[in-house]
Amino acid sequence: MSTQFEFEFTDQVVLVAGASGSLGTATVEHFHDAGATVCMSARNPPKDGKAATLLDEDRVQFYDADFTDEAAVASVFESLLEDHGRLDALCSLVGSWRGGTPIDETGVDEFDFLLDVNLKTMFLAAKHAIPHLRASEGTLVTVSSRSSLGGGEGDGPYRAAKAGVRLLTETIAAENRGSVRANAIMPSIIDTPANRELLPDAAHQKWPTPDEIARTILFLCSDAASATSGAAVPVYGES
Repeated sequence: MSTQFEFEFTDQVVLVAGASGSLGTATVEHFHDAGATVCMSARNPPKDGKAATLLDEDRVQFYDADFTDEAAVASVFESLLEDHGRLDALCSLVGSWRGGTPIDETGVDEFDFLLDVNLKTMFLAAKHAIPHLRASEGTLVTVSSRSSLGGGEGDGPYRAAKAGVRLLTETIAAENRGSVRANAIMPSIIDTPANRELLPDAAHQKWPTPDEIARTILFLCSDAASATSGAAVPVYGES
């Protein structure tokens, strides 16, 4: 890992929701290296790979939860505050992409899934985090998408959900001006093994990596971004 980017989060408590994926794991690792106490949350604890290794690190704790379930989300925050007494940053990274179906052929179940996993999870995480972030004058970072900026063929519900994430983030920034900074990042396609398998002929070297995006997340949570709130930050790489 490059050492030229240095952040300091000692004595801060960070929750990374959606922590078991490639971006979530990278974000947890970077916050841990910067001195934070990092609370990982996902449906299930990671069982192998880098994410599982992080569970053995000092200052990393796992909370299992389905972030589409409000009772489960509330329980995570209750446990986190019991364990650590504060929350300084929320990184809401839960999400999933599915596409390829025109609107008139899209099933209601597919529509509901995409809005639930991308938009509802962010709404519930933010709803339960905001009171604690106000107390710490903390930060919120969410994941929108480059594709949220316009319509396109085949993945309309995903685009709509990610546009909703961006607009809710802007709303949270406006409603909590002076107490909570809220920003969205907008990736293009992230360079992960799953995406490479899905698009084997694409120019993978132009995609942003999880490490690159994680560093942007840390920047937005740091004092270096103290003047930035309500932004939708492109993280497109060279694509």
